[in-house]
Amino acid sequence: MSVHIAAQKGEIAKTVLQPGDPLRAKYIVENFMEDVRLVSQTRNIFYYTGLYKGREVSVGASGMGAPSIGIYSYELYTEYDVDTIIRIGTCGAYTPELKVFDVLNVENAASESTYAKFAWGIEEEILSHQGNVFSVINDTARNLSLDLKTTNIHTSDIFYRKNPGTPEIAVKHNCTAVEMEAFALFANAQYLGKNAATLLTVSDIIPTGEFISADMREKALTPMIELALETAISL
Repeated sequence: MSVHIAAQKGEIAKTVLQPGDPLRAKYIVENFMEDVRLVSQTRNIFYYTGLYKGREVSVGASGMGAPSIGIYSYELYTEYDVDTIIRIGTCGAYTPELKVFDVLNVENAASESTYAKFAWGIEEEILSHQGNVFSVINDTARNLSLDLKTTNIHTSDIFYRKNPGTPEIAVKHNCTAVEMEAFALFANAQYLGKNAATLLTVSDIIPTGEFISADMREKALTPMIELALETAISL
């Protein structure tokens, strides 16, 4: 048991899938996994452990933003001996060259966030995925004949902003999309010597205003969810 996760030692698998939304974690285990048990529901942030194709995998939410995923991923790595975390989420595309429903494997996350600097003394404004899971995701996507795009993304602490347009840091590092968590996850994994990856489904195109409607979103995320689960049992 940790400060924010009520599971007992041994109740969380070595590989964890981390969507942001607790209800998305619930959706995943109810629709893709077997023999599932709820191991924590502190603050209504659900963590489940179950079987996917006979292999144990855990799924639990990160909440929104760097501070939230920073807390949950750190406790998973340090209190529950988790080896690998795969964040699975949505993102907004900065460019119409991406399309809604595209699945992205994040190579690097650039951010103005001070999380890495003040948590771990990591000064860089761009951090890469950690460990071999990024490569395993790419291999698994090929085996599934899934069109997966590898890219840099912008992790922002800001959802609403005064000035429209692509932020300077995203232009500087050729970031094609924006989300709010990957940079902090990569920072924790880098500091702790753990494995971390981020998979994202493009849910909206910022320049055009195109977006996936709420009633289509769960179905739209299925390729990403299946890719994450297949990767988890390949590690």
